[in-house]
Amino acid sequence: MTESKLKDFIELICRLYVFTFLNLYAIGKIMGGQFYTPERLPAEIAAIPLGKVESFDLAWTFMGHSYTYILFIGLSQLMGAWMLLSGKLKLIGVFILLPIMVNIIVFDIIFLDTYGALASALIYFSMLIVILLINKDKIIGILRSITDFPPAEKATLNARLMKIAFVLVFMAAIFVVDQLIVNLIGHGKG
Repeated sequence: MTESKLKDFIELICRLYVFTFLNLYAIGKIMGGQFYTPERLPAEIAAIPLGKVESFDLAWTFMGHSYTYILFIGLSQLMGAWMLLSGKLKLIGVFILLPIMVNIIVFDIIFLDTYGALASALIYFSMLIVILLINKDKIIGILRSITDFPPAEKATLNARLMKIAFVLVFMAAIFVVDQLIVNLIGHGKG
């Protein structure tokens, strides 16, 4: 087997493995099986004062509090995972899934008292990194194309200061509009 075919084989394994298990987790979320939803909050946890709830139970209850939030997480996982099946969309899928996996890893480190789920998340994350490494030439090309700007013309100090002043004036105007909207709509409880 040539090195190129071996890389293709390893990438395919990583893509299909992550696809399979993130689909299972996403469907589990969407079907209501992963978090403590208001309808499925265990009575023994509901009876504990908020300040005394264990980290995991508090986090699991928070994550399950809003079905819209659960849908957002689950559908984001599904979208990224399904993109892994397409050779043309796989890197977009990886870039969607990487921040999701980082969030899961941080969540597991902070809130879980056993680390089986963390081990799985680290495996999925590592497989996504392997996919990136196998495609590093494409990624380098993409990064070069989006960061390759023609050199700026040398501007006088006066022109630079005017540009900075205009930017600051527009930022101030946007801030005023932003705060007007926030005050009209309300700040919420946070």
